[in-house]
Amino acid sequence: MTKPPLTIHLAAPRGFCAGVDRAIKIVEMALEKWGAPVYVRHEIVHNKFVVDDLRAKGAVFVEELDECPVDRPVIFSAHGVPRAVPAEAARREMVYVDATCPLVSKVHIEAARHHENGLQLIMIGHAGHPETIGTMGQLPEGEVLLVETVEDVATVEVRDPDRLAFVTQTTLSVDDTADVVAALKARFPTIVGPHKEDICYATTNRQEAVKAMAPKADAMLVVGAPNSSNSRRLVEVGARAGCAYAQLVQRASDIDWRALQGIASLGITAGASAPELLVNEVIDAFRDRYDVTVELVETAKENVEFKVPRVLRVPA
Repeated sequence: MTKPPLTIHLAAPRGFCAGVDRAIKIVEMALEKWGAPVYVRHEIVHNKFVVDDLRAKGAVFVEELDECPVDRPVIFSAHGVPRAVPAEAARREMVYVDATCPLVSKVHIEAARHHENGLQLIMIGHAGHPETIGTMGQLPEGEVLLVETVEDVATVEVRDPDRLAFVTQTTLSVDDTADVVAALKARFPTIVGPHKEDICYATTNRQEAVKAMAPKADAMLVVGAPNSSNSRRLVEVGARAGCAYAQLVQRASDIDWRALQGIASLGITAGASAPELLVNEVIDAFRDRYDVTVELVETAKENVEFKVPRVLRVPA
């Protein structure tokens, strides 16, 4: 039987960012150095496949530090942790390695600097997300106020409207965040922003690739996890950019084939914590059903690499 033709528009950049790659390497190197088990506070990155693979190698994932024995190493996830967590680990004399993405650490440093200058912080972010919890936890209670939407800006109660600064979660929608920032500046004209955009290069690049790809595609799939903020934003960006159907899938087994009946073109991308292996799995699933032609939609090239902590490096 002849397979129907399908053009797959494959976004680039997609998939792993430098912060995710570094965090995974940190767990793997810790296992090599100290052996199993190595404990990890929270999922090291938001991807079930990655977490399950590391678990099989000897990583034990927990939500809180008190679930870790004091005689085994613990790693803090790429999303960052409140200051109280490493302080408690040090108090318990635990060996710990911080896998916080350096671009998240940059936001933490910004927040601390603004606080030292006597400014109250407003954070644009998603309530309950580990990165938001970690960033807000860098400063004392009440020093960081959270807003998610333009509507939140209208009701946020600040200590002094002339002594404010703002930071953002690194994985937000670029366009949505621009609207919230505009609302903050309109209400608080003297508010201080970051020297450089807090939304990370990888989030921005993946969203730009989706914007270029979406109008070409009848449907779009984002390979990523439901708890991955940057992956969910890619679905939203694709829908807004003109793609009639956008779906988040963790693996090929999640594809809703009935929803895709009759398509002639498909966009595929992957969130920053999704490995390329899963993208290839999805493409292979379409090759089984269609005569596939793959066209790359490339909007940027990435060559960013972050070093692993010195404690894990092998001396030359």
